[in-house]
Amino acid sequence: MKTFKDLNVKIFADGADIKDMRALASQKWIKGLTTNPTLMAMAGIKSYEHFAKTVLKYITDKPISFEVFSDEHDEMEKQAREIATWAKNVYVKIPVTNTKGVFSGPIIKNLSSEGIKLNVTAIFTVNQVKNVCNCLEKNVPSNVSVFAGRIADAGIDPLPIMQESLKLVNSVGSSELIWASPREVFNIVQADQINCHIITVTASLLKKLPNIGKNLDEFSLDTVKMFYNDAHRSGYSI
Repeated sequence: MKTFKDLNVKIFADGADIKDMRALASQKWIKGLTTNPTLMAMAGIKSYEHFAKTVLKYITDKPISFEVFSDEHDEMEKQAREIATWAKNVYVKIPVTNTKGVFSGPIIKNLSSEGIKLNVTAIFTVNQVKNVCNCLEKNVPSNVSVFAGRIADAGIDPLPIMQESLKLVNSVGSSELIWASPREVFNIVQADQINCHIITVTASLLKKLPNIGKNLDEFSLDTVKMFYNDAHRSGYSI
């Protein structure tokens, strides 16, 4: 099996810790970065704009996505235009709907037609992918982010959805499909096997990437040693 550095799927680091983002961006195998308001809140970020512009001072040569946070489409569009001015490597994250379930298609179409690079996010269904693709300009780079991990959380196999989504996204010239919210390292292998363009990976999963391709007998022995060493350090006795 390949090691993680041999995979064709592009690995995007997902997080909101500036120190970690800078360190990861310096790695050749990290091809881009994403963040979102939830991750930023968890990291204690107080100023959205200050955080983003600080990150962009250090990360200038890899794509990075920042998300709008308004629920009104007019304001969402205004925020998107502002975020897009922050740097040339910025992709603006637009949720597929607002909290009322109203499709964001008109603003996706407007922004894409103006040449603004978008990352349309929180997508769960093939129908949503189809509708989004119909709004994207073929010659403007964009990402279509399908939350495969959360689909799996609903007890549904995401693989057929991702395969069908890939066909649709490939029909839009400059668009790429993101396998979002992976839950385990095997999801990265799955994304690679179906030729998905990008997968977003959080810090906890990034730490496990060196396990890809590991010999299972060696992995078994390492696990036995871990159990033994932890029991020994704890001073357990019977």
